[in-house]
Amino acid sequence: MPRYAMVIDTRRCISCMACVVACKAENDVAPAHFRTRIREEISGTFPDLRAETRSELCNHCDNPPCVYNCPTRASYKNEETGMVLLHKNKCIGCKACIAACPYDARYVDPVKGVVDKCTFCDHRIAAGKQPACVATCVGGSRVFGDLDNPNSSVSILLRQHPSEVLLAGAGTEPRVFYIKHYRTPR
Repeated sequence: MPRYAMVIDTRRCISCMACVVACKAENDVAPAHFRTRIREEISGTFPDLRAETRSELCNHCDNPPCVYNCPTRASYKNEETGMVLLHKNKCIGCKACIAACPYDARYVDPVKGVVDKCTFCDHRIAAGKQPACVATCVGGSRVFGDLDNPNSSVSILLRQHPSEVLLAGAGTEPRVFYIKHYRTPR
């Protein structure tokens, strides 16, 4: 079975927000809420200022605290794909999973009263398509595939470029990897 992951090449992201719009349209995301978002950060001091554009979403962790903290088992890890998903009919909107997620990747849908989050567009994957954010990415910065397939695009990118995950010390073992702007020190 595949072990799905996403690689986001921050060097290629142009902050066009196409991924955010595609996600909202594909998944009927409530107004003022997002399953994926773009963060822009400026770090360093002059003359070594650095700007980074980073897309953030559910990290579909191998060790997901949101799943372990869900009292109704609405949050679960699909053992076949490794994706962290929701049984919305079991969700009571208690927000335990929101509090447990170190990535701020969940929200309560104000219309439905249940938690929502990125699903890597599992419905599209089941139909043989890429997640909407990947299919729409103008800069080609989002790549999705099977970590266990050495010939998949994600495996090739991770072999060819240094990458990192968000909050590596949290112990969640995320499946969203970032290729960043690496610069040789002076």
